[in-house]
Amino acid sequence: MKPSARSPRDISAASTQQVHQGDCHVTNDKDVAFSTVLGSCVAACIRDKLTGVGGMNHFLLGVQSDSSRDRYGESARYGAYAMEELINKVLNQGSGQRDQLEIKVFGGGNINQKMDDVGAKNAAFVRGFLSAEGYKAAAEDLGGTYARRVVFQPVLGKVFVKHLDSSINDTLIKEEISKANKPVVEHDDIELF
Repeated sequence: MKPSARSPRDISAASTQQVHQGDCHVTNDKDVAFSTVLGSCVAACIRDKLTGVGGMNHFLLGVQSDSSRDRYGESARYGAYAMEELINKVLNQGSGQRDQLEIKVFGGGNINQKMDDVGAKNAAFVRGFLSAEGYKAAAEDLGGTYARRVVFQPVLGKVFVKHLDSSINDTLIKEEISKANKPVVEHDDIELF
């Protein structure tokens, strides 16, 4: 399922907030859009169709290795945590009705064919996660050999996806590897339960 093509002009009137690896942002403000650039990473765009509350996450890997889990704990850089966080935030701020969630997923590109296809694993993870939780993606643009810029206007449910020139891939690869090797920093003012 490919998202419908949208013009950047449809979203340009909105205030755009960047969503980086490990981020999860939710809003009900019609003038806010979320934007991210994905290589092998995956972003989910989820909205409550009744209330217009919606958000975007961005995760680096579907699951943590056992050694990183022991060292760093759970993190929004990883799919299971990131998906649960986004779904719960949208449900809590929206109608609370799971059947009203509209889910669209993007990314999972194989932007470095010389390395293991992390993007395919991320795409398989998000599809498997949604299926296991009883959800079905309303739209997806996963896989391929290119990076993507994704802009999502949650209240309206509009998504703009641009496939990026392969020249950006080297920069994204370096950034993703750097962030994957960086330890998770816990903040004292955040309580996970």
